[in-house]
Amino acid sequence: MIRITVSGRHMDVRDALKAYADEKAGKLERYYDRVQSVDVVFDRQPNSHRCEIVAKADHHTSFVAKEEHDDPYAALDASVRNLERQLSRHKEKVRNRKHPTRLPEKEPLAEPDQGDSAASSTGGETR
Repeated sequence: MIRITVSGRHMDVRDALKAYADEKAGKLERYYDRVQSVDVVFDRQPNSHRCEIVAKADHHTSFVAKEEHDDPYAALDASVRNLERQLSRHKEKVRNRKHPTRLPEKEPLAEPDQGDSAASSTGGETR
């Protein structure tokens, strides 16, 4: 279970926005199951809303996504998509670290055709 904190700078975060942020941040665990906590911070700018999400995972690994939009819900959605991509990439790197992809095995060199060597050994035409 991950700990989710929703807060706001220069604005009050309404209950509907908190519930939506909890729902979206709760789904981040699907992409990397070692996420321990998620902090969602909404910031009211003069002409837009900024959403910053900080996800903390094991081994002091942090993932940060910031997006700005006119609508706080759209800013949250864009931040979550960005964080999903970061978590998926990190999971792939961690999973493939100990099991690198194998190189294809080399095929043995083909032996020359018998017909070519037989023609050269007979000497061909003489003048």
